[in-house]
Amino acid sequence: MSRMPRTRAHSICPLILFVILAIVPGAGFAQDRSVEIPQNATARSFGSGWECDQGYREIDGACAAVMVPANAYSTNTSYGRGWECNRGYRAVDGACAAIPRPANAYLSASGEGWSCDRGYRAVDGACAAVNVPANGYLMDSAYGSGWACDRGYRANGEDCIAVNVPANGYLTDSMSGRGWKCERGYYAIEDACARVNVPENGYLADSAYGSGWKCDRGFHAVGEACEALNLPDNAHIDYSGNSWDCDRPYRKSRDACILL
Repeated sequence: MSRMPRTRAHSICPLILFVILAIVPGAGFAQDRSVEIPQNATARSFGSGWECDQGYREIDGACAAVMVPANAYSTNTSYGRGWECNRGYRAVDGACAAIPRPANAYLSASGEGWSCDRGYRAVDGACAAVNVPANGYLMDSAYGSGWACDRGYRANGEDCIAVNVPANGYLTDSMSGRGWKCERGYYAIEDACARVNVPENGYLADSAYGSGWKCDRGFHAVGEACEALNLPDNAHIDYSGNSWDCDRPYRKSRDACILL
């Protein structure tokens, strides 16, 4: 095996030394110890300076022990106050005070507040009982009155009053409106359900608005009747079935179809 020329070996050795110095921190020189490290601190692994050990925090260039008050736990961090209050307590003037709870309340899931038991609602920092009227029931919502009326009843102040459903009507589950609707073939007028009078050549419509009926294809509404469409020459019944349009290339001009 031939030997490497001397001049090339001499050029490679400095390169290897440079790589070692770059990969291994402190391989070529000692860490700067000129910075004085206070008690209960440790030099940083990277760069210069130091940081306080767990359970201590920096105050005026020194590491002071974190004093954890009663009903608290250490956060083991070198920043902030170094502790947090236990669940059910909150920080007040450097201590942990119990969160006051009124009667009929429980700690919230976060442990930083409270909520009222079911059947109670928060009023001026207390939990007041929800007064459910006759024909009503408790709701799980924390807002509003805390109760709702049974089906067939509507809230009126602090009471639940019966919904008066007229003949040919039925109850609805909606919290708004009358609380009832008319059966198909009838329409609401004041507090009653009146029959929809469908004219000849017409049929019942399912729309909640309008007359309650529509005309058959080839007829159009005129007052309370359905009259046959009068198609001019070169015209056809349109997509609605209740009007007409001109054949191409004719254009509508009043009641006729003309060529432009």
